Amino acid sequence: MGIFKCFAKRGDKMKRAAVICEFNPFHNGHKFLLEKIKEEYADEIVCIMSGSFVQRGELAVTDKYSRAKAALQNGADLVAELPTVYAMAAAQVFAESGVRLAQELQCDLLCFGAENSLEELYAALDAIDSDAVQMKIADQMKAGSYYPKALSDAVGDQYAGIISRPNNILALEYIRACKKTGIEPVAVKRKAVNHDSGLIIGNMASATKIREMIKTNTDYSPYTPIRIENPAYTESIEAAILYRLKTISTEEFAKLADVYEGLENRIIEAAKNYNSVQEILEAIKTKRYTMARLRRILLYALLGITKEMQRTPVPYLRILGVREDKKQLIRSTDLPLIVDVRRGYDALNDSAKEIFDIDIKASELMNIASNETVNEFSQGVIQMKDEG
Repeated sequence: MGIFKCFAKRGDKMKRAAVICEFNPFHNGHKFLLEKIKEEYADEIVCIMSGSFVQRGELAVTDKYSRAKAALQNGADLVAELPTVYAMAAAQVFAESGVRLAQELQCDLLCFGAENSLEELYAALDAIDSDAVQMKIADQMKAGSYYPKALSDAVGDQYAGIISRPNNILALEYIRACKKTGIEPVAVKRKAVNHDSGLIIGNMASATKIREMIKTNTDYSPYTPIRIENPAYTESIEAAILYRLKTISTEEFAKLADVYEGLENRIIEAAKNYNSVQEILEAIKTKRYTMARLRRILLYALLGITKEMQRTPVPYLRILGVREDKKQLIRSTDLPLIVDVRRGYDALNDSAKEIFDIDIKASELMNIASNETVNEFSQGVIQMKDEG
């Protein structure tokens, strides 16, 4: 996440902050952010973290327990899992689901990275949500435009630059979701390395750059406190993805999340004609669909993530790790609380079990890709002692 500058001012009553994150992998920028939050905003930090898969439509580079442990060793007090169904969703569902869990954990603040100030983000969101802009977007979409371009054209030059920046896209959705709760958003501005940058500045490198270094066996140790022994790559499960794409029915595919306008037919046809995921992606890519969205859809097919699942509000709170002196943070107001997976799973209703089953599938795919043998039902919650 680079080096940060915070825009909001700490309020006396704001003592618990949430960070919705992927930590793919956890790096020095993330450590700096957590330290900054503790220094200026909150006494406790709750991280709501993606599990085995991340929003860009890929496996995380290492398992969720290793990433949770790194967070707990470097400033986090508790790590909860954002279930796979929502961790792989588009920005609105991703943000709403993370904020729901932050509210469940009784957080006062939500801290997130952004390229603009909170005031600028609020102004951009007001513009987007105005009736005039929404009408312009609808008209352009009817005329054949795709949503990002229609939105950019509708808001005009004043806000187009703000909404086009990667971190701001999620930031706007966080703000929108926070408006429905008592949680106050805190925009944390990047000063150095952007999330997808190839630059290295001092001991700061982006997660994208570090993943590249891991893959090329380049020394990445100056930029992250985590050591990854068995990295995972989506290419390692390509055979499973192809098998699913070549055997899934059109009816099944049409039920998957984010699949509309007959896209299922294009993908199934491409799967018949090509024998690699990249060839299939290139064959179905159009200006209406980002590559990240298409990658997610192929993984939806593999995992069985449907529209109905993503429409279902997060149905449980799963704890991955906690500092031993902060066990009081393990609480749940309304949602079933999962600490012991075996007992917690058995107590879920059928709909929640269906969504948790996706997490189990995702973990098994992570095991295949990383040659690990992590068992969701016996892993247990990571408990980190205070080394001081």
